[in-house]
Amino acid sequence: MTIRLYDTSARQIRDFSPLNDGCVSIYLCGATVQAAPHIGHIRSGLNFDIMRRWFEHRGYDVTFIRNVTDIDDKIIRKSAEQGRPWWSIGYENERAFNDGYDVLGCLPPTYEPRATGHITEMVEMMRGLIERGHAYESDGNVYFDVKSFPGYLELSNQDLDNLLQPSGEGETGKRDPRDFAMWKRAKEGEPSWETPWGRGRPGWHLECSAMAHKYLGREFDIHGGGIDLIFPHHENEIAQAKAFGDAFARYWVHNGWVTMSGEKMSKSLGNSVLVSEMVKKWRPIVLRYYLGTPHYRSMIEYSEEALREAESAFARIEGFVQRVVEKAGGVVEPAADVPPAFADAMDDDLGVPQALAIVHTTVRQGNSALAADDKEAAVERLAEVRAMLGVLGLDPLDPHWAGDGDRGEDLHGVVDTLVRLVLQQREAARGRKDWATADAIRDQLNQSGLVIEDGPTGPRWTLGPR
Repeated sequence: MTIRLYDTSARQIRDFSPLNDGCVSIYLCGATVQAAPHIGHIRSGLNFDIMRRWFEHRGYDVTFIRNVTDIDDKIIRKSAEQGRPWWSIGYENERAFNDGYDVLGCLPPTYEPRATGHITEMVEMMRGLIERGHAYESDGNVYFDVKSFPGYLELSNQDLDNLLQPSGEGETGKRDPRDFAMWKRAKEGEPSWETPWGRGRPGWHLECSAMAHKYLGREFDIHGGGIDLIFPHHENEIAQAKAFGDAFARYWVHNGWVTMSGEKMSKSLGNSVLVSEMVKKWRPIVLRYYLGTPHYRSMIEYSEEALREAESAFARIEGFVQRVVEKAGGVVEPAADVPPAFADAMDDDLGVPQALAIVHTTVRQGNSALAADDKEAAVERLAEVRAMLGVLGLDPLDPHWAGDGDRGEDLHGVVDTLVRLVLQQREAARGRKDWATADAIRDQLNQSGLVIEDGPTGPRWTLGPR
């Protein structure tokens, strides 16, 4: 068994070898909580949730850290604009992110540290970097001297001579415009913490270097995040951590964006689609299927049509699961392991699209067994399907998804009551052999977007493709 991952730092797929046998350590750059999450934000959490599930399926003990950046320029700016405390904005949106992760079935991280809870560790790192000649204080700010670290820009494969460091607010007194801020001097009325260099607040990059060191030590297995973080964030993390003396991450894994009209989904561009709104229109498990089944390194171009296709594809899986459960007369437990072809696909840089093809093939085989009234074969196929779906977080029989077959619990209850009344009328027509009326009722329900299936326990309705 060898898992292979695309390592951004090596710019190639490499065999994965953990630092410690039987254990995998992962640090994922999590939310900057200045606003509620859109589906582009949550995609990263989903991709690394699938990675974590696969490592655990392969028998590894996984430590998964996903941080929260709860102080930065954008949060402070929104605090001033809205007349609200910065911590109130951060806490509200942190909860929104956690709700988004949870509603889409992401397992909770082992630890979820907040930046503001680790000022002591940041001060310790800055002190060490200043002592080693890699950082300096100027005008109450603390900067990293990029020319002091020979490996700078190796991750993003850039030339230092051509580098333009993104500008930051309140950054004055740099020796070199390419140096980046680790600590920013406090402005009047802004949140700040006391340090040996005066009151201020942390820079974005310092937070993750310090928290990764705190929770995973001087060296760990995988550092993850979106491709937009490669520079400057991850490049600057590496510089700080390695100049401090850490070996830091052994593999760098980055997921692609969710785009609209070819542009990265973002609040600033006004093209974001909030998770909280999406789950009112689409079942969360369908949204997870849509976001989690493309390859993690690919771009996802958002469209309603693509979501409808995902809904239809998942409906074929879910319908098979429901039919076999009815046939078996009870729940069928997942198989102890996944089919070898599924495992091969997942071992090859988390090839979820190829793995999903195995799921659909197995579903077709199971449907053929049902058509042939081969209950034993159908049950065996369902056990395999459940094992595979469990890895992807898409098992409709998982208790997490109980009640997920609705688009809003209250609405579902009303619709369910009304549909059952109509189905009772259809059953009455069938009982008196009025086939024309029974067929007309079924056709009307189908035209309304409902799929009616007659099973041994009576008719069952599901939402059909839109």
